[in-house]
Amino acid sequence: MAQYELLLPKMGESVAEATIIKWTKQPGDNISLDDTILEIATDKVDSEVPSPVAGKLVKQLFSPDDVVQVGAVIAIIELEDGAQTEAVPTPQPPTKVEEVTTAPVAESIPGISQLPTANTAPQTNVADKASDRFYSPLVKNIAKEEGVTVEELDGIKGSGSEGRLTKEDLLSYIQQRKGGVAKAKEPIASLPPQQQEQPKATPVATSVSGGDEIIEMDRMRKLIAEHMVMSKHTSPHVTSFVEADVTNLVLWRNKVKKAFEQRENEKITFTPIFVDAVARAIKDFPMINVAVNGTQIIKKKDINIGMAAALPSGNLIVPVIKNADQLNLLGLTKAVNDLANRARISKLKPDETQNGTFTLTNVGSFGNVMGTPIINQPQVAILAVGAIKKKPAVLETEHGDVIAIRHMMFLSLSYDHRVVDGALGGSFVRRVADYLENWDINREIS
Repeated sequence: MAQYELLLPKMGESVAEATIIKWTKQPGDNISLDDTILEIATDKVDSEVPSPVAGKLVKQLFSPDDVVQVGAVIAIIELEDGAQTEAVPTPQPPTKVEEVTTAPVAESIPGISQLPTANTAPQTNVADKASDRFYSPLVKNIAKEEGVTVEELDGIKGSGSEGRLTKEDLLSYIQQRKGGVAKAKEPIASLPPQQQEQPKATPVATSVSGGDEIIEMDRMRKLIAEHMVMSKHTSPHVTSFVEADVTNLVLWRNKVKKAFEQRENEKITFTPIFVDAVARAIKDFPMINVAVNGTQIIKKKDINIGMAAALPSGNLIVPVIKNADQLNLLGLTKAVNDLANRARISKLKPDETQNGTFTLTNVGSFGNVMGTPIINQPQVAILAVGAIKKKPAVLETEHGDVIAIRHMMFLSLSYDHRVVDGALGGSFVRRVADYLENWDINREIS
């Protein structure tokens, strides 16, 4: 029977590897075309790998928790009669660190490899010395960037399959090391293993009152936690607030939403309108659309706006609308609805959460009037929009000031004070508010 090599598919330009979550098909199972064979995860999203052929699963070449490079053979499928045969190599997993090709762990920024870095002192790290213990490319690269030596790595207890050191294990150790909490004990080479001091078992957390519940973070929550802590350590956050009168915008949406839904079979929410205003304001203030590398500011050519979306699990994900400034309101509406719907059912592609240059989060969807969001690194600003509330407001008319009931909302912009000063941050969020306040109530959707 002919056999087919199933490869880990490419998942976007900036995604070089993925972690296997679980196999949904086992050796001996029959597989139809497009059947899901396994579930994988990147740093951003979970995805399913469908079968491009029909047949029988013969062999799984990796186990859950294994980190696999894009393009690697992950399974062997025995094809049905009449299919073409492909040679199946015997997989040889790497056993030493120097045999592993380093994969990028951060968003790729053109020209970064040529930029000077602040730390040029030579270090003896995992990239310079071999170890008998296997480390994934992701772990190896993080260790190299953080100056973690092979001896330190060998002393860190792994929580992965067969004691493998995971990204979470290494990041937790690095965080503890920076805070002076703990340091991995280096093994004493001069003593036999049975005489070396063994690490003490970590005591299991218990409830004092008997009524408390201890919940272990899931994989996505751990990643979110690490990213938020890293952002606060990286950027000095400043937040500016503006209150906007969006009465015309609310009246316009109320007027067109029914006809729009009948015509397009989709609902028009406030989110694409906010995205439109943000994209226009970024064109007016392009230095808000930047990233920081050491002492250099990288001005982004594209305007890629991420929109924070809450998942049914309670976690958060940020799908990205690429080139948002090039889409009209109809295109933005369709893009927002599509990404939001697929985010809720975990159907986003990894590349759809990459390369954002600015983030928008709608705290008003939870009834909050304002928020102080944390910057989504490596971006330098994030805008929160609050709930729209009816409030009495003073209006200036040709006959004098009057008090009227208006639809009001708060906008809050958190920005990186290393590169964005109050004048730029405040002017930008004011410009977004201006675009919303001056909304044409007779505007056509196109």
